Amino acid sequence: MLKNRRFITYVGEEEEAIMAEICSTCGLPKSICVCSTISREQQRVKIKIERRKWNKPTTVIEGLDGTKKDLQEIASKLKGVLACGGVVKDGLILLQGDHRDKAKEILLQLGLSEENIEVI
Repeated sequence: MLKNRRFITYVGEEEEAIMAEICSTCGLPKSICVCSTISREQQRVKIKIERRKWNKPTTVIEGLDGTKKDLQEIASKLKGVLACGGVVKDGLILLQGDHRDKAKEILLQLGLSEENIEVI
């Protein structure tokens, strides 16, 4: 009788572990979840240039959804490839210098669709 109870408890814990690995949005296992890919394809991103302090050009990327950590990872990749400084503020990625065209190419490599990226 004790063996059965232990077995049932073990199976119950195993089922909870399996359920924890399923995405709540799409219902697929987290290893093959496509929610982030779908959300990236639907984002409307604008890349524009602004003149900031002392008339210096600054590339502003807006419209990327995600947590601050996600934006910081994207900004880090952009800064590394473009060899420039930058920061994440208020949901925007600010890069020092005019990098509109190169930033678009990098965002395309990260999985955003070309028709959803607008360069101003």
